[in-house]
Amino acid sequence: MSQTAETARLRISDRTPTITGEEIAASLVPPRQFTDASFASYRPDPDFASQEEAVSLLESFAASWAPSKASGFFGRRKKEPEVKPGVYLDGGFGVGKTHLLAALWHAAPGPRKYFGTFIEYTALVGALGYAKAVEALTGSALLCIDEFELDDPGDTMMMTRLLTDLVATGTRVAATSNTPPNALGEGRFAASDFLREIHAMSSHFTTLRIDGNDFRRRSTDGHAGVLDADAYSSRLDGAADAGERMSDDSFDEIITHLATVHPSKYIKLIDGIDRIGLRDVHELHSQTEALRLVAFIDRVYDAQIPISATGIPLDQVFGGDMLSGGYRKKYLRSMSRMIALAEAP
Repeated sequence: MSQTAETARLRISDRTPTITGEEIAASLVPPRQFTDASFASYRPDPDFASQEEAVSLLESFAASWAPSKASGFFGRRKKEPEVKPGVYLDGGFGVGKTHLLAALWHAAPGPRKYFGTFIEYTALVGALGYAKAVEALTGSALLCIDEFELDDPGDTMMMTRLLTDLVATGTRVAATSNTPPNALGEGRFAASDFLREIHAMSSHFTTLRIDGNDFRRRSTDGHAGVLDADAYSSRLDGAADAGERMSDDSFDEIITHLATVHPSKYIKLIDGIDRIGLRDVHELHSQTEALRLVAFIDRVYDAQIPISATGIPLDQVFGGDMLSGGYRKKYLRSMSRMIALAEAP
């Protein structure tokens, strides 16, 4: 490593970020790669009719904000078909659900509308308290929840209550997930014990399953790019010489540090970083560590920060029986994102 790179070394594991509830609320907008997302810019795969159906469903949902047109005798308003206050897009990873959700956010009337991941909303409630979170979100036209997850009973009941309270005040809800709303929690906790709460939440949504292939799939060997030690060092030197801010941590340092930072603050860990460096990537055997890594990769993917790594390919870190358990879809989505982010030699 050159003197320049050594002097400029930036370690994510040295950062101890803080974030307030107000900062979380202010950050609830689509990721930057979806700044210009629209229904017109979405490219449905002609082999999967459900993708075009999703566009039509969301366009109709967006149009329902417009006032009804008068017609008939004495200008009485034409009765419009009933529109549920929420729409729910279920489907595999990489079929464009987030693009469509962002397109709906852009189409919704402003300025009060929010777009965030499930974990960001739970973090908002944690930071502000339930009553203040409801107060902060009340009056919004639309709440977009990307990658809706219910990993524990507390989140199940809290999100059910939050959505119910907001829908009652006129807020509309749109969500995406890899799991249909009546199956949320399967394989993760005793979902049957919370069936009433889950069904109450799912009743708010018109649900559509989107089929398709992962648009991030690769035509090569299908794995994330890996650098050897020399190539990694050259990447560090090149980034420093180009004035880029490239972090440099071992994989173990990152995994250990993620345990000390709440996932809602992961976005602050990568603030101002142009490229992430990970040395000695290896297989994980702790599901807790693996889920933290998934949450971290989600934030890195949203920020579109490339990763330079040594060791095994990043998409091979989920060891044991993780890919056959209740979080399988979560891991597969993360693997897809890792392949898209990891730089080839």
